Amino acid sequence: MIIKKVFNDLVFLNNIWQQWEIRPPSFLRLFFPGVIWRVPLSEKKVFLTFDDGPIPEVTPWVINCLKEHSAVATFFCVGDNIRKHPEVFRLLIESGMAVGNHTYHHTKAWKSNRSIFFADVDRFQQVYFSKLFRPPHGQLYPWWIRSLKKQFSSVVMWDVLSKDYHPLLNDEDVVNNVMRFVRPGSIIVFHDSVKSWPRLEKALPAVLKQLHNNGFITETLNQLAPAIDWNL
Repeated sequence: MIIKKVFNDLVFLNNIWQQWEIRPPSFLRLFFPGVIWRVPLSEKKVFLTFDDGPIPEVTPWVINCLKEHSAVATFFCVGDNIRKHPEVFRLLIESGMAVGNHTYHHTKAWKSNRSIFFADVDRFQQVYFSKLFRPPHGQLYPWWIRSLKKQFSSVVMWDVLSKDYHPLLNDEDVVNNVMRFVRPGSIIVFHDSVKSWPRLEKALPAVLKQLHNNGFITETLNQLAPAIDWNL
Protein backbone atom coordinates (compact mmCIF):
# COMPACT_ATOMS: atom_id res chain seq x y z
CA MET A 1 0.00 0.00 0.00
CA ILE A 2 2.82 2.41 0.84
CA ILE A 3 4.56 1.72 -2.47
CA LYS A 4 1.30 2.26 -4.35
CA LYS A 5 0.70 5.57 -2.56
CA VAL A 6 4.23 6.77 -3.30
CA PHE A 7 3.82 5.77 -6.94
CA ASN A 8 0.48 7.61 -7.21
CA ASP A 9 2.01 10.68 -5.58
CA LEU A 10 4.89 10.64 -8.07
CA VAL A 11 2.48 10.32 -10.99
CA PHE A 12 0.45 13.23 -9.61
CA LEU A 13 3.56 15.41 -9.20
CA ASN A 14 4.75 14.53 -12.69
CA ASN A 15 1.38 15.54 -14.14
CA ILE A 16 1.50 18.84 -12.28
CA TRP A 17 5.04 19.48 -13.53
CA GLN A 18 4.04 18.78 -17.13
CA GLN A 19 1.14 21.20 -16.81
CA TRP A 20 3.47 23.87 -15.38
CA GLU A 21 5.82 23.36 -18.33
CA ILE A 22 2.98 24.20 -20.72
CA ARG A 23 1.37 26.96 -18.64
CA PRO A 24 3.73 28.55 -16.09
CA PRO A 25 2.03 28.75 -12.69
CA SER A 26 0.87 32.04 -11.21
CA PHE A 27 3.35 31.96 -8.34
CA LEU A 28 6.28 31.73 -10.77
CA ARG A 29 5.04 34.72 -12.75
CA LEU A 30 5.09 36.85 -9.62
CA PHE A 31 8.89 36.60 -9.54
CA PHE A 32 9.07 38.47 -12.86
CA PRO A 33 7.20 41.77 -12.37
CA GLY A 34 6.69 43.77 -15.52
CA VAL A 35 6.95 40.76 -17.82
CA ILE A 36 4.00 39.86 -20.07
CA TRP A 37 2.74 36.28 -19.80
CA ARG A 38 -0.82 36.79 -21.00
CA VAL A 39 -2.94 39.70 -22.12
CA PRO A 40 -6.02 40.22 -19.91
CA LEU A 41 -8.80 40.03 -22.46
CA SER A 42 -12.39 38.87 -22.32
CA GLU A 43 -12.75 38.60 -26.10
CA LYS A 44 -11.36 35.50 -27.78
CA LYS A 45 -8.06 36.83 -29.07
CA VAL A 46 -4.76 34.99 -28.87
CA PHE A 47 -1.19 35.93 -29.73
CA LEU A 48 0.77 33.34 -31.70
CA THR A 49 4.55 33.60 -31.44
CA PHE A 50 7.40 31.80 -33.17
CA ASP A 51 10.93 31.63 -31.77
CA ASP A 52 14.41 31.02 -33.23
CA GLY A 53 13.98 31.84 -36.94
CA PRO A 54 14.09 32.98 -39.59
CA ILE A 55 15.33 29.99 -41.56
CA PRO A 56 14.56 29.05 -45.18
CA GLU A 57 13.57 25.47 -44.34
CA VAL A 58 10.63 26.42 -42.11
CA THR A 59 9.81 30.14 -41.83
CA PRO A 60 8.35 30.66 -45.35
CA TRP A 61 6.10 27.64 -44.84
CA VAL A 62 4.91 29.06 -41.50
CA ILE A 63 4.12 32.39 -43.12
CA ASN A 64 2.11 30.69 -45.88
CA CYS A 65 0.27 28.52 -43.36
CA LEU A 66 -0.68 31.59 -41.33
CA LYS A 67 -1.91 33.37 -44.45
CA GLU A 68 -4.01 30.38 -45.50
CA HIS A 69 -5.80 30.57 -42.15
CA SER A 70 -6.04 34.40 -42.09
CA ALA A 71 -3.80 34.44 -39.02
CA VAL A 72 -0.93 36.65 -37.91
CA ALA A 73 1.92 36.10 -35.48
CA THR A 74 4.92 37.66 -33.79
CA PHE A 75 8.31 36.19 -34.65
CA PHE A 76 11.04 36.43 -32.03
CA CYS A 77 14.02 36.20 -34.33
CA VAL A 78 17.68 35.39 -33.76
CA GLY A 79 19.82 38.21 -35.14
CA ASP A 80 22.41 35.94 -36.70
CA ASN A 81 19.65 34.12 -38.59
CA ILE A 82 18.48 37.47 -39.97
CA ARG A 83 22.03 38.10 -41.16
CA LYS A 84 22.31 34.67 -42.78
CA HIS A 85 18.84 34.68 -44.36
CA PRO A 86 17.93 38.28 -45.27
CA GLU A 87 15.54 37.17 -48.02
CA VAL A 88 13.51 35.10 -45.56
CA PHE A 89 13.44 37.97 -43.08
CA ARG A 90 12.30 40.32 -45.84
CA LEU A 91 9.44 37.94 -46.59
CA LEU A 92 8.52 38.00 -42.91
CA ILE A 93 8.37 41.79 -42.83
CA GLU A 94 6.51 42.06 -46.11
CA SER A 95 3.92 39.58 -44.82
CA GLY A 96 2.90 41.99 -42.07
CA MET A 97 4.09 39.86 -39.19
CA ALA A 98 5.60 41.44 -36.06
CA VAL A 99 9.25 40.92 -35.12
CA GLY A 100 10.77 40.71 -31.66
CA ASN A 101 14.33 40.55 -30.34
CA HIS A 102 15.47 37.06 -29.32
CA THR A 103 19.13 38.15 -28.95
CA TYR A 104 21.71 37.95 -31.72
CA HIS A 105 23.20 34.54 -30.91
CA HIS A 106 20.29 32.96 -28.97
CA THR A 107 22.23 33.72 -25.80
CA LYS A 108 20.95 32.07 -22.62
CA ALA A 109 20.89 34.35 -19.60
CA TRP A 110 21.76 31.60 -17.14
CA LYS A 111 24.87 30.63 -19.08
CA SER A 112 26.30 34.12 -19.57
CA ASN A 113 27.04 37.20 -17.51
CA ARG A 114 25.12 40.45 -17.65
CA SER A 115 27.51 42.29 -19.97
CA ILE A 116 27.61 39.44 -22.54
CA PHE A 117 23.85 39.01 -22.48
CA PHE A 118 23.00 42.69 -22.89
CA ALA A 119 25.66 43.09 -25.58
CA ASP A 120 23.94 40.33 -27.54
CA VAL A 121 20.56 41.99 -27.05
CA ASP A 122 21.99 45.30 -28.28
CA ARG A 123 23.66 43.66 -31.28
CA PHE A 124 20.26 42.42 -32.44
CA GLN A 125 18.93 45.97 -32.27
CA GLN A 126 21.64 47.03 -34.72
CA VAL A 127 20.25 44.53 -37.23
CA TYR A 128 16.58 45.29 -36.64
CA PHE A 129 15.07 47.69 -34.13
CA SER A 130 12.24 46.15 -32.13
CA LYS A 131 10.34 47.16 -29.02
CA LEU A 132 9.53 43.53 -28.19
CA PHE A 133 11.91 41.16 -26.40
CA ARG A 134 11.80 37.52 -25.38
CA PRO A 135 14.78 35.85 -23.67
CA PRO A 136 15.89 32.54 -25.22
CA HIS A 137 14.46 29.55 -23.34
CA GLY A 138 12.63 32.05 -21.12
CA GLN A 139 15.80 32.39 -19.08
CA LEU A 140 15.97 35.71 -17.27
CA TYR A 141 17.10 37.05 -13.93
CA PRO A 142 14.36 39.15 -12.29
CA TRP A 143 16.84 41.90 -11.47
CA TRP A 144 17.59 42.37 -15.19
CA ILE A 145 13.99 43.21 -16.06
CA ARG A 146 14.18 46.90 -15.14
CA SER A 147 17.06 47.46 -17.58
CA LEU A 148 15.25 45.59 -20.33
CA LYS A 149 12.06 47.61 -19.75
CA LYS A 150 14.06 50.80 -20.37
CA GLN A 151 14.89 49.48 -23.83
CA PHE A 152 11.72 47.56 -24.74
CA SER A 153 8.06 48.36 -24.36
CA SER A 154 7.30 44.68 -23.74
CA VAL A 155 9.34 41.81 -22.30
CA VAL A 156 7.34 38.76 -23.34
CA MET A 157 7.16 35.25 -21.92
CA TRP A 158 4.15 32.98 -22.61
CA ASP A 159 0.88 31.59 -21.32
CA VAL A 160 0.98 28.38 -23.41
CA LEU A 161 4.09 26.49 -24.54
CA SER A 162 3.34 24.09 -27.40
CA LYS A 163 6.52 22.04 -26.78
CA ASP A 164 6.77 21.49 -30.53
CA TYR A 165 10.53 21.03 -30.09
CA HIS A 166 10.20 17.93 -27.91
CA PRO A 167 11.40 14.80 -29.77
CA LEU A 168 9.29 12.44 -27.64
CA LEU A 169 6.04 14.19 -28.58
CA ASN A 170 4.06 13.87 -31.80
CA ASP A 171 1.97 16.44 -33.65
CA GLU A 172 -1.21 15.43 -31.80
CA ASP A 173 0.52 16.02 -28.45
CA VAL A 174 1.48 19.51 -29.58
CA VAL A 175 -2.08 20.28 -30.68
CA ASN A 176 -3.43 19.02 -27.36
CA ASN A 177 -0.90 21.09 -25.40
CA VAL A 178 -2.20 24.24 -27.06
CA MET A 179 -5.92 23.53 -27.20
CA ARG A 180 -6.10 22.21 -23.65
CA PHE A 181 -4.67 25.39 -22.14
CA VAL A 182 -5.56 28.19 -24.56
CA ARG A 183 -7.80 30.95 -23.25
CA PRO A 184 -8.59 34.56 -24.20
CA GLY A 185 -5.37 36.58 -24.20
CA SER A 186 -3.02 33.59 -24.33
CA ILE A 187 0.45 34.12 -25.72
CA ILE A 188 1.30 30.83 -27.45
CA VAL A 189 4.82 29.69 -28.32
CA PHE A 190 5.82 27.71 -31.40
CA HIS A 191 9.24 27.49 -33.06
CA ASP A 192 10.09 28.01 -36.73
CA SER A 193 13.08 25.71 -36.44
CA VAL A 194 14.34 22.50 -38.00
CA LYS A 195 14.13 20.85 -34.59
CA SER A 196 10.40 21.55 -34.33
CA TRP A 197 9.50 20.88 -37.96
CA PRO A 198 8.60 17.14 -37.62
CA ARG A 199 5.75 18.12 -35.30
CA LEU A 200 5.01 21.64 -36.51
CA GLU A 201 4.15 20.58 -40.07
CA LYS A 202 0.90 18.93 -38.99
CA ALA A 203 0.34 20.60 -35.63
CA LEU A 204 0.26 24.23 -36.77
CA PRO A 205 -2.53 23.82 -39.40
CA ALA A 206 -4.53 21.75 -36.91
CA VAL A 207 -4.17 24.36 -34.16
CA LEU A 208 -5.10 27.21 -36.50
CA LYS A 209 -8.18 25.32 -37.66
CA GLN A 210 -9.28 24.48 -34.12
CA LEU A 211 -8.70 28.04 -32.90
CA HIS A 212 -10.90 29.32 -35.72
CA ASN A 213 -13.60 26.72 -35.02
CA ASN A 214 -13.58 27.79 -31.37
CA GLY A 215 -14.06 31.44 -32.26
CA PHE A 216 -10.52 32.69 -31.61
CA ILE A 217 -8.83 35.34 -33.73
CA THR A 218 -5.12 36.21 -33.74
CA GLU A 219 -3.26 39.47 -33.27
CA THR A 220 0.40 40.47 -33.20
CA LEU A 221 2.01 41.66 -30.01
CA ASN A 222 2.98 45.03 -31.47
CA GLN A 223 -0.73 45.84 -31.54
CA LEU A 224 -0.73 46.02 -27.75
CA ALA A 225 -0.51 49.14 -25.63
CA PRO A 226 3.12 50.26 -25.24
CA ALA A 227 3.39 49.43 -21.55
CA ILE A 228 1.84 46.28 -20.06
CA ASP A 229 2.71 44.91 -16.64
CA TRP A 230 0.31 42.00 -16.40
CA ASN A 231 1.35 38.75 -14.72
CA LEU A 232 -1.79 36.70 -15.24
